[in-house]
Amino acid sequence: MNFRIGNGYDVHALARDLPLWLGGIQIEHSRGCIAHSDGDVAIHALCDALLGAAALQDIGFHFPDTDADFKGIDSKILLGRTVALLREHGYSVGNADLTICLQRPKIKDRIPQIRRTLARTMGIETGQISVKATTTEKLGFVGREEGIAAYATVLIFQTSPNRP
Repeated sequence: MNFRIGNGYDVHALARDLPLWLGGIQIEHSRGCIAHSDGDVAIHALCDALLGAAALQDIGFHFPDTDADFKGIDSKILLGRTVALLREHGYSVGNADLTICLQRPKIKDRIPQIRRTLARTMGIETGQISVKATTTEKLGFVGREEGIAAYATVLIFQTSPNRP
């Protein structure tokens, strides 16, 4: 069986009075991400990891921030399209591991909901997704609450020969 590993990273600046979307759910907070889409760094990092594992370029190639069709788009739509693209190329998701870096708010109580939302969006089991949150101990742009970052690592496997 052909296994492939991908990693992804995304970062967005934070600003007051914007919604904060993480892992497909809205989190109550006084700040949200400045972005062309909904700014969901967790999903963006996950899309990049999946696309990279399949050698299908990156999220900016498939969903450019210069395209008005993606203005304000729900990142779950981008994730669903990414997984569909992988399937078109003969790949399935083995597992995904995400780390969300933010100083505040604390999201540990929301992680089960994030995992369920991502699993449903990707058409996989909740047990195939790990989500962790960490601070940067008040260091750097994350620690100063100027931005938020996310890392994703995925394992995909080939289920049929590459089609396109």
